[in-house]
Amino acid sequence: MESIERPSLSSEKSNLDHVTALIDQGASFEGMLTFEGTVRIAGKFKGEIFTKDTLVIDAGAEVEAQIEADLVIISGTVKGNIFARKRVQMYPPAIFKGTVTTPSLKIEEGVVFEGATHMPKPSN
Repeated sequence: MESIERPSLSSEKSNLDHVTALIDQGASFEGMLTFEGTVRIAGKFKGEIFTKDTLVIDAGAEVEAQIEADLVIISGTVKGNIFARKRVQMYPPAIFKGTVTTPSLKIEEGVVFEGATHMPKPSN
């Protein structure tokens, strides 16, 4: 499993180092996923994802889902709607098709983004 080298706050970095669950390459899952902690998806997922924590979608992953999380980090392919309470970060070779609702959105050069964004003020 390769480590994530992304600019982030130190507390978020420690959260990413401790993965609660992994859907690895070659695995596929369909249904509803709820979790605490950090989950990495490197395989295929279709359904709904709910968490108050972090979701990491690795390069090569294929996700078709309604996603609700605090932090979503995408390097793979995602189709669907994302509601993130804190932030969404997209890194190449990410491909995103859908709607993102979040107070903070980072899209690096090289990411394919087809959709819409809604950026409400962060709640304190």
